[in-house]
Amino acid sequence: MPETETSIHPRKLEITHAAVTCFLEHGYHQTGVRDIAKQAGISLGNLYNHFKGKDAVLAFIAELEGEELSGFIELLANPDEPRAALEQFIDQYAAYTARPENALLGVEILTEALRNPDIAKVFGANRSRLIDALVSCLNKGTKTGIFVPYDDPRAVACVVLDALEGVGLRGLSTSKPSEHAIRSIRSLIINGLEA
Repeated sequence: MPETETSIHPRKLEITHAAVTCFLEHGYHQTGVRDIAKQAGISLGNLYNHFKGKDAVLAFIAELEGEELSGFIELLANPDEPRAALEQFIDQYAAYTARPENALLGVEILTEALRNPDIAKVFGANRSRLIDALVSCLNKGTKTGIFVPYDDPRAVACVVLDALEGVGLRGLSTSKPSEHAIRSIRSLIINGLEA
């Protein structure tokens, strides 16, 4: 069972926040454990008391991401009203992915996952859980006649996530996605799914 943020040793959290800062400023690949320790204001030995290395820090970040995604997963897993749950998810997940630190870190993680299968596996498990929950919502909506059936609901769920994450990434080069942009993407997704 993963540690909750309140039960995590404060130094471990400091190291994690320092690592995220380094990854965002310099990139994951260009950041070393010495950089993380320096950013955290601790000795290298102290860092190693909490993490075996940079990959272990990133794996812990994946664990924390999994906890953050749990709220979205609960919302989608077995909703009483699939359409309302999906609309709420679209709004909240669009806001989550539009946070600059989430969008930038997502790019860094994706880039490193292409090089490192272990990183791909850890973060892929989080994404897979989110996709499974979204598929559950879509299937329940299909069974109740709210959504049209699709041959591959998992592919539809992936397209929904890709669209929302794309809005967040686009916000890096412009400004935070407008409420109009989020409403437009919500309308596009819901209209494409409604029976």
